[in-house]
Amino acid sequence: MKVIAIMRPASYLTESARLASSMGFKVVTAPMIDVVDKTDANFKGFVSRVMEGESDYVIFTSANGVEFTLLKLNSPEEFIEQLNKMHVVAIGPKTESALLKNGIRVSIVPESYSSEGLVEHLRGIEGMVVEIARSSHGAPELVNGLIEKGAVVHETQVYQIIMPRDERHTRLMEKALAGEIDIFAFTSSMMVRNFMAIADEMGVKDDVIRIMNEKTVGAIGKPTSDTLSGFGVKVKVMPENYTFEELLRECREHDC
Repeated sequence: MKVIAIMRPASYLTESARLASSMGFKVVTAPMIDVVDKTDANFKGFVSRVMEGESDYVIFTSANGVEFTLLKLNSPEEFIEQLNKMHVVAIGPKTESALLKNGIRVSIVPESYSSEGLVEHLRGIEGMVVEIARSSHGAPELVNGLIEKGAVVHETQVYQIIMPRDERHTRLMEKALAGEIDIFAFTSSMMVRNFMAIADEMGVKDDVIRIMNEKTVGAIGKPTSDTLSGFGVKVKVMPENYTFEELLRECREHDC
């Protein structure tokens, strides 16, 4: 039974571990990132444009983005009613599910669940007003790509990503150093950076990287893969569909 390190936010850990266990993995968990509410200076304008019908597209890049947006509103029902009059875009199936659960119709889900996939999918948007509600660590490729296509882009950061720290992180590093982790699963660049920061703080970063390169490292998305490469880590698995389930499936097949 292969041991996989899952480092997703605490809110995803239980379900992620259950899914991994059902696919035959032994699981070690340590959340390298967590999410907390954030309201930036752009949020009021975002809500105003949606309520006034001035926006053409509203993009959500995560289920968290959906939930944190709605939590800030005094009248979410009216906001949802206005959203349903415009094009609502979900980056992938989990985000789509969160939107549908809240009664929001989804117009577009790209074939490739990534910022690049969204940019490629959206056509004929020159002069269109595009809203993006996402985290404080969203990839710049989305905004830049839409602007290059001639869209008027507004971004609001509705939550931020932080680095938790407890005994699970020390235990994960100790297991990694002992060669007891077979697969390292990374789902974001921030997760990679926090993982490396903890390893560096413990004085074991070089050793951990060496060991990771002897094991299997999986990444969701090119930005995550590029961040790992920047630390000298070889990514052996990157699924075409950017979902955690697909990452698990390909890690299992790679290690068979």
